[in-house]
Amino acid sequence: MRSDPRMLAGLLVFVAAAQFFVGMLIAEALYPDYSISDNYISDLGATCTDTGCVIYQPTANIFNASVILLGLLAVIGAYLFWRASHQMVFPILLLITGVGAMGVGLLPETAGVAHSIVSAITFVFGGVSALWSYTIVKSPFRYVSVILGAVGLIALVLYIARVTLGLGVGGMERMIVYPELLWALGLGTYLMAPFPAEVSAASTSRPL
Repeated sequence: MRSDPRMLAGLLVFVAAAQFFVGMLIAEALYPDYSISDNYISDLGATCTDTGCVIYQPTANIFNASVILLGLLAVIGAYLFWRASHQMVFPILLLITGVGAMGVGLLPETAGVAHSIVSAITFVFGGVSALWSYTIVKSPFRYVSVILGAVGLIALVLYIARVTLGLGVGGMERMIVYPELLWALGLGTYLMAPFPAEVSAASTSRPL
């Protein structure tokens, strides 16, 4: 594992997504009367309305720490993937996604517009990363990546347009986030697999 940055990148991406998914579920369970339909995901870190902000503990600490860890591991994973493949576009997309995720935890809803910006960065670049991974993975996962990325980005468009399809704002937001988390779990598993051919500079133009 130490000598294989590709496999280590996969491990970090998998752990990043898995721990955030679990952390989010724990935070939801601890948040009083939390609704996955009516509440935004970021309400777990701080719930702000026109009348002010409310922070529930330990929910906020759990959520914010988990999403920061998600972003940090994604950033490190992006660097390790770059070392393994010497490709540029995908690691940059994953890096930006990770930075955005860290921003969500460091700048909760109490930060106002700044929180909206980092959330948008995470949503957009997470979906684009999934789509772009089509160029670096083999079938059948490349098609799964496209589907999950497309679902997330389509849901983002509907979310911005305030079209919730009966799911509520929280439900539609999860239609953005869940596909991206599932893709990250799949990508992490894919990269951890012991492929016959190791990633090298000579293979940068071909899927891993």
